[in-house]
Amino acid sequence: MNENGSADEPYKKWNFPFLVFFHDARLIFKMDALSREILGIALPSALAVAADPIASLIDTAYIGHLGAVELAAAGVSIALFNQASKITIFPLVSITTSFVAEEDTIKRMNIKASENHHNTNLTQHHVLHQDIEKGTSNKENNNVNTPKQSQNETNGTVAKTCAHEDEKKYDIKNNNEIVAKNKNKNKNKRHIASASTALLFGSILGLIQASILVFAAKPLLSLMGVKHGSPMLKPAVKYLTYRSIGAPAVLLSLAMQGIFRGFKDTTTPLYVIVAGYSLNVLLAPLLIFKLKMGIKGAAISHVLSQYMMAFTLFFILMRKVYLLPPRLKDLQIFRFLRNGGLLMTKVIAVTFCVTLAASLAARLGSIPMAAFQPCLQVWLASSLFADGLAIAVQAMLAGSFAEKDYIKTTAAATRTLQFGFLLGVGLSLIVGVGLYFGAGIFSKNLQVIHFIRIGAPIVAATQPINTLAFVFDGVNYGASDFAYASYSLVTVSLISVGVEFLLYRSKHFIGIWFALAIYMTLRMLAGVWRMGTGTGPWSYLRGR
Repeated sequence: MNENGSADEPYKKWNFPFLVFFHDARLIFKMDALSREILGIALPSALAVAADPIASLIDTAYIGHLGAVELAAAGVSIALFNQASKITIFPLVSITTSFVAEEDTIKRMNIKASENHHNTNLTQHHVLHQDIEKGTSNKENNNVNTPKQSQNETNGTVAKTCAHEDEKKYDIKNNNEIVAKNKNKNKNKRHIASASTALLFGSILGLIQASILVFAAKPLLSLMGVKHGSPMLKPAVKYLTYRSIGAPAVLLSLAMQGIFRGFKDTTTPLYVIVAGYSLNVLLAPLLIFKLKMGIKGAAISHVLSQYMMAFTLFFILMRKVYLLPPRLKDLQIFRFLRNGGLLMTKVIAVTFCVTLAASLAARLGSIPMAAFQPCLQVWLASSLFADGLAIAVQAMLAGSFAEKDYIKTTAAATRTLQFGFLLGVGLSLIVGVGLYFGAGIFSKNLQVIHFIRIGAPIVAATQPINTLAFVFDGVNYGASDFAYASYSLVTVSLISVGVEFLLYRSKHFIGIWFALAIYMTLRMLAGVWRMGTGTGPWSYLRGR
């Protein structure tokens, strides 16, 4: 067995690739090198990813004390903002992580190959000098010389030896300087074209998103079910307008998080994100209650924290990479557009299901919508802990596929999926108990609490399914299987939309949650099918 807990054969061929999901399952509780690498990336990134929904959850708790109408209005606005953000954020962040990890791995491989080539040439050079020295010494021993001749030849040999020693010292010094130079080069700023491209797209998309949401707030909210004359309309427009001002900061900071993830550095973004959302949690009650800004204060505190995070990450990133590539043609614009377009199609379809669910809940009235919003936030916040595992497996697979290390691709994917299932079981217990007994945190309205408790069992039961669905996204992105990720999820979403309408009409509030459970199950099965059948990038499992 190697350090990853896998066999030393090139890679194992499976007659039934589905069995790969149970590969080395006995090692799931063993903290070997592979587990340490996965968790070292996953834990900080999970906390970072979950920070935004948790901050929104805290905002929801603050806003809930303003009244059921304000809580429902914020819920619709947040759902709409998240829908717009996910359309741009997830494709951008996902492809950035994969491309940066792949590009960084290839550059490191090239540097290592260059160092090995130089060391090989230097060794051959020393061997040649040693052979010459031995030949000279043997010649001296075989010849009989006069004392004068011997003296001259001895002086010549000493001179040659001294010269040879000086040359060896020079070569060693030169070699050390080159190695040190290469090490410093690795530590210093790097040209990563995909990082520069991500920042460009993040800036443009952030400005576009902010403009659309600010100037089209009322029509968009109307599509969400908040019609003219609804008591939710005015506070929803106010919250959405102010929250949208932070869209450029949101997209830029997440693009930069994607870059750091590609470098397998998830700790730096975590520190920045925790600081940013701590600022949000402290400012929100001050602006909402102390300065009496109400729902507007909640949005402003969120925006200020986003800009704080964006500027901090930007200055840190400036020390790691060159923000401008050597040449403009090095920007990977068309590669980003091609793969980003595929993922954007997928994200539109996938997030539409969640947005539609929020819209249907809003049509039931302010009380069901006020209950739906906390349930949805808990559902997303807890499930997004699995996104940490997805980020870890994506970064690891992108590098391993670039190296054609199929032992590690199999081991990393299966181990991460096994971690995901265990995480889901644990979350199911925590969420079920916490949401049922903690419903009063989100509202004092007894009807709202009643509806929250109705949704709590389904929110809890779907956690293992949700975590596996999220991890499979990371597996697909790490294998650069963007086309399958897009087409399969579009199919799943089309089916799920029909199910949502059907169950909404027959079961109303609880029907919406049953529909979301079916949607996540189909999403998980799409991931199982690709790897479990040994198709696409996983065809090597069948030896093809």
